[in-house]
Amino acid sequence: MTVVAKSSVSAVAGFVVGLPLVRELWRVRAEIGATRRALREHAGSSPAGSTRFHNSEPATEVADGGALTVAKAMLQRVDEVRPSGPIPLVHSDFGPASAELAVTWLGHASVLFEIDGHTVLADPVWESRVSPSTWLGPTRLHAAPLGLAELPEIDAVVISHDHYDHLERSTIVWLAEHRRCRFVVPIGLGEHLRGWGVPAERVIELTWGQRASVGALELVCTEVRHFSGRGLRRNDTLWSGWAILGPTARAYFGGDSGYSACFERTGLELGPFDVTVLPIGAYSEFWPDVHMNPEEALRAHQDLNPGATAALLPIHWATFVLARHSWSEPIERLVAAVDAAVADGNVGAALLIPRPGERMVVGDEPDVETWWRGL
Repeated sequence: MTVVAKSSVSAVAGFVVGLPLVRELWRVRAEIGATRRALREHAGSSPAGSTRFHNSEPATEVADGGALTVAKAMLQRVDEVRPSGPIPLVHSDFGPASAELAVTWLGHASVLFEIDGHTVLADPVWESRVSPSTWLGPTRLHAAPLGLAELPEIDAVVISHDHYDHLERSTIVWLAEHRRCRFVVPIGLGEHLRGWGVPAERVIELTWGQRASVGALELVCTEVRHFSGRGLRRNDTLWSGWAILGPTARAYFGGDSGYSACFERTGLELGPFDVTVLPIGAYSEFWPDVHMNPEEALRAHQDLNPGATAALLPIHWATFVLARHSWSEPIERLVAAVDAAVADGNVGAALLIPRPGERMVVGDEPDVETWWRGL
């Protein structure tokens, strides 16, 4: 073989080998979303009035010790970080929007609300990996319990913030193409959505305390204690919870948050709710300000429902490994905390602990089935 031929073969081989890398880099860039320049103008709308968004209560995203200490801890083995058997799924069929209040947990933070004849889908994520890359990042402990095409018609999609386990490009693109929903998001997230092809007239961006009407519902952007960022720079977009207010029913979606006095303020202004949906997993001593533990989630639930006992649907557990606790520790701790609160005569919670995909009617709560035990 001549030198020229060998060179040509090497060039072709290099091109073929390099194609997957090029495709991956293109995907990573698309997943990251809007550029820093595009987001900069929105950060000026921060409730704190600065060039980045801030929590009203100071919050440290990573506690003392720094990234290296956290990385070492994350690499340490933890028993039962994954279940020993398959997580049971339920396939629910959806017809026209129900007049009753119902919630369907679709895994992690994805929840379908049926409220006063409307449907609201929160933090929809269907991909198997929550990362800008298909090569790296947390993967699912269970499959999505139903396909996107099996979803009913959606009136509104609400997003809590732009982290990859709550905002995922391909799911948003599919919903924009196949459902007539509006996308109601915290300030700045609209840049991501519009960049992915969602029509601008279908995107509503709000800051804490602002409201939008979708049909007979009012969607209120509420304060939570967290952070944002899909690249190296953080807090160029806002994070939030959502109050979903109908003519006869009220629901609260907490997305992702550390414990904060903001829950009490929201409860006094907008509560009590018929059902609150709150994160209970991915907590750690390394980031106590931005992820609640189960006991704090119960406290937040009580703050949101002053003087009332409401249904509590725990989320943000059993789908992705995002912290070094066992996969079922969050739900065991929550059940124990609720039992202790009831025993002490405190205002408790009607726990809803569905299998992923299982539809539950609020006000008709079954006895808790401990389906996660033994897995």
